[in-house]
Amino acid sequence: MELLLIPFLAGVAWWAWGRWRRHRRRAIARKPLPDQWRAILERNVPLYRGLPEDLKQELHGHVRLFLHDKTFEGFQGLEVTDEMRVTIAGNACILLLNRPHDQYANFSTIYLYPSTFVSRQENYDGVVRSVGQQARLGESWHRGPIVLSWDSALAGSRDIKDGHNVILHEFAHKLDDADGAVDGAPMLHQRSQYTTWARVMHREFEQLQRRAGQGARTLLDHYGASAPEEFFAVLVETFYEKPRQLKRRHPELYEEMRRCFQVDPEAWHERIRGH
Repeated sequence: MELLLIPFLAGVAWWAWGRWRRHRRRAIARKPLPDQWRAILERNVPLYRGLPEDLKQELHGHVRLFLHDKTFEGFQGLEVTDEMRVTIAGNACILLLNRPHDQYANFSTIYLYPSTFVSRQENYDGVVRSVGQQARLGESWHRGPIVLSWDSALAGSRDIKDGHNVILHEFAHKLDDADGAVDGAPMLHQRSQYTTWARVMHREFEQLQRRAGQGARTLLDHYGASAPEEFFAVLVETFYEKPRQLKRRHPELYEEMRRCFQVDPEAWHERIRGH
C-alpha cells in the first residue's frame, strides 16, 4: 500500500506545483508595464503603436513574462540596458499575440553585440568538413541562445517599411524550432492547416528560388531562397513590415500567415499611418 502511495503523492505534488506556477505567471503578466517601458515600445517598436488596445494589453503581459524568463548578456564591452531588453522583448512578443502557448520555452538567453559580429561556421557530414567565419547580424542556435547585433536590431525595429527586422527574423526561427524541427513549419492552430500550409509554402519557396536564380527583383528577400527555414523567417519579416504588398502580390501566402499568427498587420499599418 505504501509503495502505491508514492507515485500518487508525487502526482499530487506535480499537479500542485504546476498550478502554483500558472498562478504565479498570471500574476507576473498582470503587473502593469512601467511608463518608461511603454515609452521605449512607442519609440523603438512602431508596430506597437498600431496595435488595438486589447492586443497592447496582451503584449504587455508577454513582455513581462519574457523579461522575467530570459537572460541578456552583452559582449565586446556592451552594457545591456532596459532599452535593449524592452525593444527586443517587444518585437519578439509581437509574434506571440493570439497564439495559445509560449513557444519561446526552448531557450533562455539572448547574447548582444554592439554591432556586426563574426560567427564561426562549421559544416558537418558525420565529421567536420569545413570551418569558416562569417559576419552576422543575428543567429538563432537550435535549442540554444539567440545572438543579435544591437545596432542592426534597433535600426530594423524602428524602420517598419524596409521589410528587414533581424529580431523578428531570429525569433521566427525560435517559433520554427518549438516543435523540435527547424524546417520552416511552425506550430499551427489546427492539424488541418498543415496540408494547405505545406502546399502554399512549397510553391512560393520554389518560385522565389527561380526568381532569385534569375536575378529578378522580388518582394521577399532573396535570402529566403536559401532554405525553407530561411524562407519562413524572411516571410515573417515581410508579413509584419510589408503586409499590404504581400497581400497584393502573394494573397495565398498572406492568408496562410494570417491564419498562422491570427493577426492582420495590414490594419496595424493603417492605424499607424492615421496617427
